[in-house]
Amino acid sequence: MVSDVLPCYVVCDVSLSMGAHIDEVNAGMREFRGVVHANRRVSAQIRLCVVVFAERPLVARPLRPVLDAAGPISPHQESGSAFGSAFTLVRNTIEHDVKSLKAQRIRVRRPVLFFISDGRPTDPGWPAALARLTAAVPCPEMIAFGLGAVDQLVLARIGTSRVFLGGDGVRLGVALASSVTRTVLRSDHV
Repeated sequence: MVSDVLPCYVVCDVSLSMGAHIDEVNAGMREFRGVVHANRRVSAQIRLCVVVFAERPLVARPLRPVLDAAGPISPHQESGSAFGSAFTLVRNTIEHDVKSLKAQRIRVRRPVLFFISDGRPTDPGWPAALARLTAAVPCPEMIAFGLGAVDQLVLARIGTSRVFLGGDGVRLGVALASSVTRTVLRSDHV
């Protein structure tokens, strides 16, 4: 029985503006899984949840061990990128997951949220939803990864811990794996 868990939430924009980047997202998720698979100590502690969103958010993969098989992320035929509803769903999901893990007497570390998008929200109220997410207990460590023609200012507001840009040559899988494994190995990240 694992007594220490790091919940990791990958939140991915799958709107039309991200359609050309979904293959890169899926390759990055496979690479991430391969990296954590190589380190049993790390993989034993990570629980992964995947949330996708366009006009509406959806939990595509509930929180479970990182090495459990997961299907590929698919693009949605929706033009909107409702960041606010995605942040609200993630906040509620984190609260539920943490409560459930604690009920199992599992020590829960501070969650990591890895947000993937071009940083082009279509809902003007998203900053309020982000503020509620980052004010929640526990507040996730916020990491943003931009793909395509990104709005760096928006991504910087979201990725308060770190911002990675695919256009800078950073691979999504490497950014995700390094962020999560670094966090697992830090004893002060609780």
